[in-house]
Amino acid sequence: MSDTKQQIIRQKAKSCRLAKGYVQIYTGNGKGKSTAALGLAFRAMGRGLKTYIGQFMKGQHYGELEAAKTASPHITIEQYGKDTFIHVQNPPPIEDLRLSRKGLVIARESMLSGSYDVVILDEIITAHYFHLVSLAEMMEIISSKPETVELVLTGRYAPPELIAAADLVSEIVEVKHYYQQGISSRKGIEH
Repeated sequence: MSDTKQQIIRQKAKSCRLAKGYVQIYTGNGKGKSTAALGLAFRAMGRGLKTYIGQFMKGQHYGELEAAKTASPHITIEQYGKDTFIHVQNPPPIEDLRLSRKGLVIARESMLSGSYDVVILDEIITAHYFHLVSLAEMMEIISSKPETVELVLTGRYAPPELIAAADLVSEIVEVKHYYQQGISSRKGIEH
């Protein structure tokens, strides 16, 4: 048997399309929500699944963007934010709203495309907290999720209605953080 045929057989054996996908939420004030979601994408890739990651409120160059290039076509990441941190304003700036609206459309289309097994909407819950995404929009995404897609939403301040709609909710609690000692975010660790 040729090496190419063996590779194809191994790839098919590794692939495990999901019979049923669930809704997961990673929330809380602790560090690690996006990192947990990225870990899930990496695990899914190891089983031949394809993951789409839409990052709300993020436009900065994070390390996962470089990693996703090497993981293509198994992991796709797109950002729906400016290359600066969001400054809390109510109402939010028009450009932040525009980028979030565009992100919602792209994320929904990606989820419904049939091209992805796992869809991660990174920081969408925080985008809701900053009035960039409505609760109704998040609930609509959940209700329109295809049966075989695993949907993950991350971010602080998950509202009770969203928690009730999810199948799995993990709260990441900050016990101690070195930011409190004046240590800035570090390349490869926080971004």
